[in-house]
Amino acid sequence: MKHFLFLLLLTCFTSKIIAQASNEDALFIKSIYDKTLSQGQSYRWEAYLTQKVGNRISGSENYMRAVRWAKSTLDTLGLDSVWLQPCMVPHWVRGAKEEAKVVDSGSLGTFDLNVLALGGSGATPQKGIAAAVIEVQSLDEVDKLGSKVKGKIVFFNRPMDVTQLSTGAAYGGAVDQRVAGPARAAKYGAVATLTRSMTTLLDDNPHTGTTQFPDNQAPIPALGISTNHAEILSALLKTETVTVFIKTSCEKLPDVEQFSVIGQIRGSEKPNEYIAIGGHLDSWDVGQGAHDDGTGVVQSMEVLYILKKINYKPKRTIRCVLFANEENGLAGGKKYAEEAERKGEKHLAAIESDGGGNSPRGFSFEGDETIFTKAFKSTMQWSDLFENYSLILKKGGSGADISPLKKQKTFLVGLNADSQRYFDYHHTNADTFDKVNERELKLGGAAMTALTYLMDKYGLE
Repeated sequence: MKHFLFLLLLTCFTSKIIAQASNEDALFIKSIYDKTLSQGQSYRWEAYLTQKVGNRISGSENYMRAVRWAKSTLDTLGLDSVWLQPCMVPHWVRGAKEEAKVVDSGSLGTFDLNVLALGGSGATPQKGIAAAVIEVQSLDEVDKLGSKVKGKIVFFNRPMDVTQLSTGAAYGGAVDQRVAGPARAAKYGAVATLTRSMTTLLDDNPHTGTTQFPDNQAPIPALGISTNHAEILSALLKTETVTVFIKTSCEKLPDVEQFSVIGQIRGSEKPNEYIAIGGHLDSWDVGQGAHDDGTGVVQSMEVLYILKKINYKPKRTIRCVLFANEENGLAGGKKYAEEAERKGEKHLAAIESDGGGNSPRGFSFEGDETIFTKAFKSTMQWSDLFENYSLILKKGGSGADISPLKKQKTFLVGLNADSQRYFDYHHTNADTFDKVNERELKLGGAAMTALTYLMDKYGLE
């Protein structure tokens, strides 16, 4: 009986302590949100990065302007250290504006097509090329056609699946034709490719994005075509042979050295255990790189700014990492993981924001199977705290830049933002500052700060 009473009292006492800790955490997280929404700097930083620096493709001087801005801004936050981490990045240039047009259609005559060269595209001869178009839905279809595509322009026209509630999943289900399609078509002698833009929206905005050719294969001209013109071209092909004229002047230059930007607050108890928060500083060379990934950059900076503003002294070292070259190579993420391993830096967790700055919906988690189950279970104990802010914690993906840390048994986290509008402007001239909502941007930064606080305070045991 005494043993039973002792256990009952112990259970009540433990429950009271847990409830008290939870209440303290709820109040502290509320202070994070209050400070971020009232005094956060992310929107002001986003305005400068997008409107004063602008788009910032790897290898460009504009990217180096972004590096100088990011370092000088982090230098003002009172961090323990700020530095640049060098890496070699590809240097692809678009050249003169692309041209594409349907030539002498029997029903519609000659008309221009809305296109953007894909990153990694090759150039046409100086006077351009004209060839018949053949439409396909998949890479497998190219393989089946084989030599029949020789001398043709291959038109990849598989739409993103609009029935997918996650537009990220729909993107993943269609993007192989952009990344690998041109190289597959070139293998069989195609002279160029057109790829339907990666969006569920029917509009006139063509999308760029990376395409990859093996080192032993000369790149052919590869262009993204707007969804409206993809629909028109597809309809024409059902009734007649269609010839398209293409002219590009893209060029791949030698790799150059550029930098990721890193700032940190040193831990007071476990300084050699790290929590990294980041986004990628580069963007494509169109638009302003606002949502991809300017918002992730400034939200990551905001985490350190708010922790300093509320005088939080972390147990572990908290790092903001603004990665180089996510869009066409992942050089910054790979180099960061390589240096962490070389220095023996133990990363407890890494959080990435690279899904746009729309309203946050929660976090998704992944990691090496040897650490994931325990870490995820620990994280789920905080579900109630995040439900107060309509945030859901779940298993899933994280981010490309932090993915090289997985083999070092780092718990990987992705901030999930409302994705329904994201692919309307992703990789286009429409990815501009005016598409970013200040409150939604700050809510994402506050969510990342709150999760960082809990991971630092409790660890993942």
